[in-house]
Amino acid sequence: MHRCLVCEIRDQSVCRAIDDEDLVVLAKSSKQLSLPPNTTLIEEGSSATAFFNVTAGTVKLFKSLPDGRRQITGFADVGHFLGLTNAGTYSFGAETVDTVQVCRFMRPQLETLLADYPQFERRLLAEVTDELAEAQEQMLLLGRKTARERVASFLLARMIHRPCQTTGEENRVSLPMTRVDIADYLGLTIETVSRTISALRRDHIITGTDHHGIRVLSPSRLRGLASGQENA
Repeated sequence: MHRCLVCEIRDQSVCRAIDDEDLVVLAKSSKQLSLPPNTTLIEEGSSATAFFNVTAGTVKLFKSLPDGRRQITGFADVGHFLGLTNAGTYSFGAETVDTVQVCRFMRPQLETLLADYPQFERRLLAEVTDELAEAQEQMLLLGRKTARERVASFLLARMIHRPCQTTGEENRVSLPMTRVDIADYLGLTIETVSRTISALRRDHIITGTDHHGIRVLSPSRLRGLASGQENA
């Protein structure tokens, strides 16, 4: 119970649907895992027996073709709940980008939580709705946006979803994934991604930081680019 009580990201996750007095049930229903980078969390096509609440780090999600090619479909950060499916198998794969911590729920325990705590089920439904909205944004990004708009949209999303907690650095963007992963996700070549980021630096929209991070100097211009309202 103590683990859930002191969890710093509880308010950002599905677990906030459970009241303090019922946290002992939540703790007994899950197991905390710490996984190193490049660890397979979910294998596409395997039995969907476990579900994961990300409490630290970043996980990349992808779909694969029989010949080994794959498309990165998203990045799951703190607060994301992974593995939900109506089928008996996972429809996607998931791999850790950096050191990741998750709380794992096995199917029987999760089904009991859903039956006993309707508010938990409603929170999971909201999570699925958000994922659907993100999928629609991704279709727009890949289908209609220019390379500059795609990169701007990606940086803006990372700035919104992973704000730095240090005062004065709210516009810092964490990029633990490789440029290859970013290019795969955006449907671009790595050279195009690198050129576009360099151009945004020259235009003083972003700047580099330590540890390969990026700080947004002009959020308004970045939002304009991401929405297609600024072409400069």
